[in-house]
This record gives sequence, structure tokens and C-alpha cells, in this order.
Amino acid sequence: MAVRLGICRLGCRDLFMRRQVCSWKRLNIYFIILSIFLVIQVVTASTCPVYNILYYLPIDRYCTASQENNPLLQQDGLPKFTQICAEQVVPAIQKLTADFDRNRQEVEEKLQVFGADAEITWEDVFNPLEIGGSKLSYAWSVVNHLMSVKNSDELRSAYQQIQPLVIETSTKLAQSRVIYDAIKRLNQSKRKLDEAQYRIINSSLLAAQLGGVELTGEKKEQFNNNRLQMAKLSMDFSNNLLDSIKSFNIILTDKKDVDGLPSSLLQLMALNAQQDKTNVNADTGPWKLTLDIPCYEPFMKHSKQRELRQRLYMAFITKASYGQYDNSDMIENIRNLRQENAKILGFKNFADKSLKSKMAQDVTEVMTLIRNLKLKSKSAATQELHDLKEFANSNGFHGDLSHWDLPYWSERRREQLFNFSEEELRPYFPLGRVLQGLFSLTSFLFGVKIKPADGKVEIWHEDVRFFDILNEQGDHIASFYLDPFTRPAEKRGGAWMDTQLGKSELLKTKPVAYLVCNQRPPIEGVPSLMTFREVETLFHEFGHGLQHMLTTISYADAAGINNIEWDAVELPSQLMENWVYDKNTMATISGHYQTGETLPKHLFDQLIKARKYNAGLSMLRQLYFSALDMELHTSTDPWMDVMKRVSEEYTIMKPLPEDRFPCSFQHIFAGGYSAGYYSYKWAEVMSADAFEAFQEVGLTNRDKVAIVGKRFKDTVLAMGGGMHPKKVFQNFRGRDPSPDALLKLYGLS
Repeated sequence: MAVRLGICRLGCRDLFMRRQVCSWKRLNIYFIILSIFLVIQVVTASTCPVYNILYYLPIDRYCTASQENNPLLQQDGLPKFTQICAEQVVPAIQKLTADFDRNRQEVEEKLQVFGADAEITWEDVFNPLEIGGSKLSYAWSVVNHLMSVKNSDELRSAYQQIQPLVIETSTKLAQSRVIYDAIKRLNQSKRKLDEAQYRIINSSLLAAQLGGVELTGEKKEQFNNNRLQMAKLSMDFSNNLLDSIKSFNIILTDKKDVDGLPSSLLQLMALNAQQDKTNVNADTGPWKLTLDIPCYEPFMKHSKQRELRQRLYMAFITKASYGQYDNSDMIENIRNLRQENAKILGFKNFADKSLKSKMAQDVTEVMTLIRNLKLKSKSAATQELHDLKEFANSNGFHGDLSHWDLPYWSERRREQLFNFSEEELRPYFPLGRVLQGLFSLTSFLFGVKIKPADGKVEIWHEDVRFFDILNEQGDHIASFYLDPFTRPAEKRGGAWMDTQLGKSELLKTKPVAYLVCNQRPPIEGVPSLMTFREVETLFHEFGHGLQHMLTTISYADAAGINNIEWDAVELPSQLMENWVYDKNTMATISGHYQTGETLPKHLFDQLIKARKYNAGLSMLRQLYFSALDMELHTSTDPWMDVMKRVSEEYTIMKPLPEDRFPCSFQHIFAGGYSAGYYSYKWAEVMSADAFEAFQEVGLTNRDKVAIVGKRFKDTVLAMGGGMHPKKVFQNFRGRDPSPDALLKLYGLS
């Protein structure tokens, strides 16, 4: 019954828009330009595919609203991205929602024919719903995806116009009493079903209850109105954040202002400035400083200009908190609507409602985990901050450290303690080599092959790549897109995995995933050189992708990441991160972009030691976010008061009075982590314990490691939402998860 109409975005790393106006006049110009390129290609016998030229034309070059030519309705293969434009969204979704609603009514009519004693089957209920919902899910997932990677004013407008219709249509299904009662009868029938089917039935019943199926009258009307408002507010929240980041920049022209910055950052900042049509180069500038993470983080770590660090930091902590992009009131509106709907359903607060569908039993259990980890990490964090202050004072800094000093001095201390810098590692991690090593590891552990399939499908940007996954017999079982580079003008920040298609035996579909990152692109002939953190991020998102793509569950509603309790969904992604610290893996993912030399042993050894550097501060930061999220969804106090209260308990250096972090807390106000941010730590307990299973057999014992890898594939990756995650973990590990491995990992045991 769970029709996937929302955007399922996983992943998550720390916390953009070309105008697309369609007109026949502009289309004629584009066809003339294209004709010229065609002539040039014929004359020069160029082997460069002409379709690459199309990426330099606006996305609406084929814009048409006619239904017969609408690419969102042509679903015989993967999306025709080069043909999709904003103008096509509304007519396509209008048609598909109408078809979807008509299918629901037909299912209801057939179910109402069944007598009281008649036996209802799985095929009577779930098959027609899966078939009937597939086309709308397909198109809506494409629209959501483009909103994240190819955002524009026109696409936003279309999305805002049609989103209420999608929500209203899906709400009618969620609140269908006829279908709800039929599923209850199916659950009580004597007909034998498998474990995955029972899981789907139970989660569908719960989803219907949480979706208001048992509400009537004014309560039902208010509940549904609130859902519409929340959906709009969440999208507005995300757009405000994106626009706020996009609107801020600092143009630097004085050489002393970039003193100490690594060459890779200078190149990126020069590229940023070049986008403003300025004649620049990395050596002479100008340089454009932005809040985009690939620019912000290295600047804060390496800039010797304290005043510039302060200016950038203050802009960062006040994102989307003032002016036309202010999310301040939106936070309270979202909280109030969530709280109101939770109470309509009979819950004390929104957190209680959220946890109803998660592994954690209640708020008390969540806060017990958070506070226990805090006890283990806060004293370590206090000592780490003390040591950092002493280090800064002994190296020429006078006075108290401010928030904008911490990244800079933390990086200087890391360099002294471990005798390497992050920038020193970057040349060893060109994207191509990292991918090669990641795919090699995946083949070794899970018995699959990953092959490039570029040119096989249409893509939304020339930098996007496409890959196929084959099983041990050489059969094609899944595919994925990879969009690796930052594009602040149209692509939101962070990193995530999303689904394009899921596995379904009924629909005969194979899994297809989107893997999206935001690292520095190739610049002036130099390939994309990754920071070590970006390598970890790629492994993380690929872990999500593997769970989606290597599933063996045949029902769409439980295949891959579907139907997995949210606080367990980070298990495979966080486990994959551990492999970058494995010596054998490092030998395959590293290779200097000029010499091919793998990361030297002394650097790798230091990298292992540095893993626990400032582990207490890092742990405490995540616990602060988790506790803040939970408190925002249990308390009715104003969010600023909540933030102040939680920060007193969970931070060493208190946030500045100007700090408005919740205004950019996209995970909980425009993502799937509301009253669920703790999931990162909950799942990390499982992932650390799961990786210890590999360590116990000895990471150098490749035969035994491969056996453990197969077991992980056959349990965690294969079962997806077809089995409760606690049972899945027990099948893999032979017992319940223990937090000991996580504490040991961070040196906090």
C-alpha cells in the first residue's frame, strides 16, 4: 500500500539556478546553433557525440506541453533527461494523478464486491496498487530529483503548483477505509504469506493509521490541510537555504587575503569568479569565496586572515535566517503543524508519532542512548578543546579561541601531531582511481561486477556518469547514475543516494539509483582530486546504493531501502566508510594523479592514528544535533530557547548569540530525519559492530573476509525491508548489536 511519492533521499553529509524560459523563438535559435554544430562535425569528421553540445543549451530546448510528446509520460526506459523541461511537469503530473486516483477507485470497487466470508488475496490488494502507482512514482521521482540537481525558477514554480495535487491524491489512498479494511482482512486470513509480505502488510496498516485513515469529520479535514501546509513549508525551507547560500559571496583581490590557502582551493575560488565572466587565474585572482562546503571548509581550515574567517563563519551560522530567505518563522510553523497532527492522531507529541515506525521504542530509549554516549565523549571533548587552546597559545595566538579559530588551529595541530595535512593527501585521490578501488572492493566483498555504461542513457549534466552492476553469472541486476561535482547555481549541497527505480518482480524492473556528491570538479586539466573526507562520503553513499541495488526481495514495497526502519537505514552506508581505513583497500583507491604512486605507508599509518583525533568533539557535535532534533519535537518552547537549553548540555563552546543553525537544519525540516536524526548514532552502533565481524577474522585473511562479505550481502543488503532490521542484524552477527565497538572505534571505551 505504501506508494513512494515522496523523494527518498539518504545520506547525508554536512549541511542552487539557471533560468529556463521556453519559447519558439528561442527554440529556433537553438536549432540553428545545433545545425551549425552538425555541419562542423560532418566537415571535421569529429568523433565527439553531438549530444554533448546539448548540455550547453538550456534544459527546455525540447520544451513541449503536449501529452503525446511529454517525456515524463514516456516510461518505457530510464528518464529522457535531455528532453525534460519545467513546462511539462504540470500536465504530466495532472494526468498521472488522475490515472492514479482512477486506479484507486477501481481497486476499491472490486474490493467492495467481496462478501464477508470471501477470502481476500495479496493479488487482490497489493498487485493492482503497485501497478497503478508505478507511473506516478516514476515521474514524481524524476521531478524531485531535478529539483535537487537542476533547480530553476521555472521548475520550482511548476513543483509548487502541482505538489498539492500529488499530496491530495496520495492522501486519498492512505485514507481509503475500503483498502485499509481489506489489508486488515488479509492480515487475519489463513492464507500463507512469506515474511516480507507480512512486513509490508503491517507497515501498510501502520502507515495508514499514521496517515489518518481512522479520522473523520473536522479532525480529518484539519489533518489533511496541515499535511499540505507542511509539504509547502518544507519545500520553501529548502529553497530558502539554497538561495541563501547562493546569494552570499566575498570577492578577494588582494594576494595577502589568500595567504596560506592550498592551490586546489585557489583554483576553485578562481573558477567561482570566472563564472561571473571575469578574466581570472588561480595565481592572480580575483577569487570568489562562497558558503558552498568545498569552498567554505578548506578556507576555514587554512586561511591566515582571522577577520575573513570570522566574516565567513558568521555568514555560515546565519544562513537562511534573515531577509527574504528567512526560515525563522517557518521552523515554528512546521513544528506546530507536526505537533498538531500528532495530537490529532492521539500522540503526546510529534517525536512519539515519529518513533512509532522506528526501531527505538520511545523517546526515553533514544535519549538514553544519546546521554550514555555523551557521558563517554564530553570529558574527552573538554580535554581536546583544552589541548587545542594550549597549542594555539604556544604557537603565537593570544587570547581566547573563537568559533572561527577552531578549524584553523585544529588543522594546524593535526598537521603537527600526525605530520601530514589534508591537502597533502588530495593528490592521491583522483576520482577515477577512487572509483576503481571502490568497485574492486565491492566485487571482492559481494561478488558483483561494476561496468561503465556511459552513453547508454540520457543524463541531466555532462559530468554525470552511468554504471551497470552484474552478478557473478554476468547478468545485469542493477544500475546507477553518479553526479559527483558541485554546481552551486543549480544543485543543492551535501551528498545523498536516491532511487530512480526499485526492484519489482511484478513490474519486471531492476533497481536504479542516483548517487550524488558535491566535490570539486576537474580544473585546468587536473582531475577532480578528493579530500579524504570526500572519499569517505562517496563510500557512504555507495553503501546506501548497494542496499538498494543488491536486494533480493521481489516486492517493491520492501525491496532495497523501502520499508526499513529509519534508524537502521544508515547501517550499510556507515559500514562502507570503515573500508577506507583498510590497508588493502587503500592500495586500490589511492594513486597519485601524476605518478600513480599509492598513498605512502607512513601517510597511511598517520591517517589511521588521526582517525581518533578530536573524536570526542566530533561525537559530541552529532549528539548535540540529535538531542536538539528530539527536543524540538517534544517541547513546545520557542526554538531559540530549545537550542540554548540543549547547547548548555551538549556543547563545550556555546553557540554565539547570532547562531541560527536550525534555520539551515535541512535534515529535519526539509528531509526525512525529523525526530530521527539520532538514527546516525543508532545505526553507527550496528555498523561498528558489523565491521568488527570483518576485523575478527583478520582483514588480511582475504578468504575469510570474503565469507563475511557474502554473509553481509545475503542478510543486510539482500533482505532490505523484508525482515525487521533487528532480526537481519542477528542473522548476520549471531547476536544483538553492542555499543562497545563504536566506543572502541573512537577511542572512547
